[in-house]
Amino acid sequence: MRIEIEVPEERIGAVIGKDGEVKKKIEEKCGCKLQFHGNLVLVDFEDNLSFMKAKNVILAIARGFSPEIALKLLEDENLVFETFDLSQLVSDSSMKRIMGRIIGKEGKMRKQIEDTLNVHMRIQERYISVIGDYDSVSIVREAINMLIDGAQHSTVLKFIEKRKRELKGKSLDWL
Repeated sequence: MRIEIEVPEERIGAVIGKDGEVKKKIEEKCGCKLQFHGNLVLVDFEDNLSFMKAKNVILAIARGFSPEIALKLLEDENLVFETFDLSQLVSDSSMKRIMGRIIGKEGKMRKQIEDTLNVHMRIQERYISVIGDYDSVSIVREAINMLIDGAQHSTVLKFIEKRKRELKGKSLDWL
């Protein structure tokens, strides 16, 4: 089977990597074949699981993650990749303001979310992309919705810290 993934032209080189290293890693670990035509990546694959892994890595790189971070999706089965298209959630007229709220002054809000939840975030055009464990990415989704709804940064950070503590408590219950 074959699927096409559109990648911004300026990110195609990152998907290929120096001397084709990133392309080779994706092909080897996912059992697929990648071909490049302009800004399209053609992915030939045998099974859907391999395709989904390759697709997530390619999209993560397309959304601004370094290949090193994106390739972690292939090494750690607990990691997930999610992209939020803000144009589906907010009007064009409020896009810049909402993006500013999510990023925070000098990137402080984004950095605090990343550090508290041990996730990687990239913000590019209208997309917010996150790589992390499933529970942490779910918390990021809730935090973004709170910021869109106008919650203060301090309220959102308290919410994140509370949810993180709850997750730690649940993981200790298994011991």
